[in-house]
Amino acid sequence: MTRKLPVLPTIIVAAAIAAMIGLGVWQLRRAEWKEGLIAQYSQAQALSSAVAWPRTEAELEHSLFRWSQFDCQRVIGMRTTAATAVDGSKGVAQIARCALDGGGEAEVALGWSLPTQPFTWTGGEVSGVIAPHGILHVAKPAVGLKPLAAPDPKDLPNNHLMYAGQWFFFAVTALVIYVLALRRRRREP
Repeated sequence: MTRKLPVLPTIIVAAAIAAMIGLGVWQLRRAEWKEGLIAQYSQAQALSSAVAWPRTEAELEHSLFRWSQFDCQRVIGMRTTAATAVDGSKGVAQIARCALDGGGEAEVALGWSLPTQPFTWTGGEVSGVIAPHGILHVAKPAVGLKPLAAPDPKDLPNNHLMYAGQWFFFAVTALVIYVLALRRRRREP
């Protein structure tokens, strides 16, 4: 006489496996989407015409990796973030938050320096490439700074295939564990 499958645990495991497979498929679709986005940004990078500085998130999305410029009317604040210079040196990017003519704010990466190097900037006209997070990477660094490595669409992370593989692995693992548990249950008197 064979024992029946336990209903509730089987439903729970089946639902979990279905969810994991669904998440794996979703990550595969995200990988395709990211590849298309990187290709779109690579094409935008090749365009020579400049765009107006984006004022909204939607405009920013269509302007990434394009040339732009603005006038930094007033420097609101300065910050640094880890960065690489054109020559491969590791250090920080000097980033200014600017008040724009007509309202609004924008950030501009003015160039590379060592973390201990003091730096001040008073504003003015800047031009360069619009990088992710809406930061303008200047083409010509501010006085006293080295040029930053140019933003590259190929640097955008596209690890969705790895995530898909993980979800499929989790689904197979859950199935194997459940089958082993059922076998053990059948052997018990």
